[in-house]
Amino acid sequence: MALAHQRVIEPELLDHASPEEAGKVLADLARVNRYFGGHRILSKIVGELVEPDESFSMLDVGAASGDISEALRSAYPGATVVSLDRLSFHLSGAAQPKVAADAFQLPFAPRSFDFVFSSLFLHHFSDDQIVELLEAFKKLARRAVLAIDLERGPLALRFLPATRWLFDWDRMFVHDGLISVRAAFKRDELLALARRAGLERARANPPARPSRRVAARGTAQRAGGCAQRGQIKFA
Repeated sequence: MALAHQRVIEPELLDHASPEEAGKVLADLARVNRYFGGHRILSKIVGELVEPDESFSMLDVGAASGDISEALRSAYPGATVVSLDRLSFHLSGAAQPKVAADAFQLPFAPRSFDFVFSSLFLHHFSDDQIVELLEAFKKLARRAVLAIDLERGPLALRFLPATRWLFDWDRMFVHDGLISVRAAFKRDELLALARRAGLERARANPPARPSRRVAARGTAQRAGGCAQRGQIKFA
């Protein structure tokens, strides 16, 4: 499967998978998060914004099995994390509080959370939809919008097929993983989307290895239009 110069968005098998099939894919996704950077990156970027014993709230959008939410609670005992996913059976193993809802119709009042977060979620959508999502996340977040997502490139494309023999990745997980890389971002693309969503002074960090997750940050706004120190990160 070759990479294009631009993002290519295609349907994934997980979108129509049975609960049993989805469970295998989500278990593999949790393993990738645990061993290849997702948990570590989130803990690091949250650590730049809060004290270890601080109490704060976070909405995890597209939480799937809730593994990242659980990792954050373990690292920050004062964190209250709400896991949200469109499909309730994805959340069957997630800890409370959890909500089954559409990310484009979030059932929360403005400024309901300190942080709004998503992991490996935004790349499923068109550029215009991503801007819409980030604008909605910004309205909900009192302090910052955080995201972890993929960088489009040959190393990320080869990662799952090259390691399947070692980790016994599920067939559907590898199939959808390749589609996800083709739909993923370059750093400049993420910066442009963040700025379109009104996240000012956005900047990007180099992607993490080996799973090639790219990070960016920008500035949110307080109610009334005054600048607030906030971040959007794609890691």
